[in-house]
Amino acid sequence: MEIVYRPYFDPEFDTLIERIHPPRVSIDNETCRDCTLVMVDSANKHGILLEMVQILTDLDLVISKSYISSDGGWFMDVFHVTDQLGNKVTDKSLLLYIEQAMCATRMGSKEVQTSLGREVRPPHVSKEWMALEITGTDRPGLLSEISAVIAALECQVAAVVAWTHNTRLACIIYMEDDCKDRTTAGVNQVAQVHAQLENVLEAHHQEGERRSVRVTTPEAGRTHTERRLHQLMASDRDYEECCSSSSGSGGGRKRQDRCRDGIKVTIDYCNERGYSVVNVKCRDRPKLLFDTVCTLTDMQYVVFHAAINSEGSIAIQEYFIRHMDGCTLDSESERRRVTQCLMSAIERRVSHGLRLDICTDNRLGLLSDITRAFRENGLSIARAELGAHGERAVGSFYVTDASGQDVNRDVIEMVRKEIGGTVTVVNESPGRSAQTTTRSIITSKSSNVVEDRPRFSLGTLLWSQLERISGNFRTIKS
Repeated sequence: MEIVYRPYFDPEFDTLIERIHPPRVSIDNETCRDCTLVMVDSANKHGILLEMVQILTDLDLVISKSYISSDGGWFMDVFHVTDQLGNKVTDKSLLLYIEQAMCATRMGSKEVQTSLGREVRPPHVSKEWMALEITGTDRPGLLSEISAVIAALECQVAAVVAWTHNTRLACIIYMEDDCKDRTTAGVNQVAQVHAQLENVLEAHHQEGERRSVRVTTPEAGRTHTERRLHQLMASDRDYEECCSSSSGSGGGRKRQDRCRDGIKVTIDYCNERGYSVVNVKCRDRPKLLFDTVCTLTDMQYVVFHAAINSEGSIAIQEYFIRHMDGCTLDSESERRRVTQCLMSAIERRVSHGLRLDICTDNRLGLLSDITRAFRENGLSIARAELGAHGERAVGSFYVTDASGQDVNRDVIEMVRKEIGGTVTVVNESPGRSAQTTTRSIITSKSSNVVEDRPRFSLGTLLWSQLERISGNFRTIKS
């Protein structure tokens, strides 16, 4: 028998540099008058910038400025952050969580242990939930039909996030209870859900149209939900209709300049250092930095330097990038694809329609009840986010009238009666910040306008959980 010898590679070798030089996180509330500085330096690795941005945006913090440098084996970044009301971040428990989470991410741990010994995780990402990933052609009532199938099979929905863009739908539904059961009955139930959802998507699809239903089992290393939505949309090629017009094209390394609906993306070439320079200018909004960095990272581009700034309601981002293989964006087709993908990533989260924040009792079939109420009252869902937390369920839905007109308040009242609980009507324009957003609360007893407050999100729940136990945390060292 021939003996073959192969070299042995220690699996811990990849993290050797990080263990020798662990990441350092410094939080400064003294230098700047109107924001908190979060400074990170660490051994460089592909995707580290996205991980840092993801931690901050999951907590609903606003990144107004950022300076990034990762040319070589070291990564250095400075984030200027505030809460949604534009205030400094002063809660010691939250600052400690940021520090621990950023260090834990680089050291290979996705969990953060507090001084209480309890695990703190973003509530919308659980390693114990089974996920349904659905993509297809969007149409009125589609999400209602999908949720009706799940409710009919008595599967409990733990959370759902859905985006629509360029006539495409991407949706992730997390399920718990019986649907995660590994017994024969549980496996058969999952197979039945998958088969019936395939039938729902196929019913109104034309020949050759793309659609997919994918079931992912519980796992600790599941991709971040919003990053996964970007990946699903991109794999469904929702970007193909972007950038129908352009100026400045041609082959070689000429300037690429495209603009659509107030979003301008320019791609130049830096001769001195051999970088492609990507400039993005658009209306500022929450999580904009996450969306652009996520897109570049998933396209296998490395951000070597970047400068992020917000001037009033306008965001300006400049990235110096190369592909992971060291190449720049030399071809026209490559520059066009990067431009299309960035524009689509920005557009996916742009607010369309009226936002309704819902808080009601959690129950089996709640998602089906909510989406059916919208469909029966002639409303289409442009974007949705719903999470169940114990006995309560909270979420946000962006809805539009089927005719394209403003949603009538009487229709909202009928929806509330069918759903139950509280429905908050959020009046916001595309350029409006959280400070100027107004809300009208519709309950079973009254309708009135209440004082401004930041929007609900699942990240806010994590913040509130940290506040309740903040008295037991140690202080942050300067």
